Amino acid sequence: MGIPEFGFLRLNDVLKIIPVSKSTWYNGMRSGRFPKGIRLSKNIVVWRVEDIKNLVKQIEEEAGFYVEKEIG
Repeated sequence: MGIPEFGFLRLNDVLKIIPVSKSTWYNGMRSGRFPKGIRLSKNIVVWRVEDIKNLVKQIEEEAGFYVEKEIG
């Protein structure tokens, strides 16, 4: 799955990119490790594509990977 240039992702799409469980994701949000979602309605929460791309880059840098080209 390619990451779109811009826009929003639902949680199931985020978890395809960042392969953790939902409980790990929500714990990471509470701790500040993962970005918080944006509530579009009572039942719909989304994450900005830029925030997820930045998270991927951060994880790669922490793991010692050097990313030459932009994600997406």
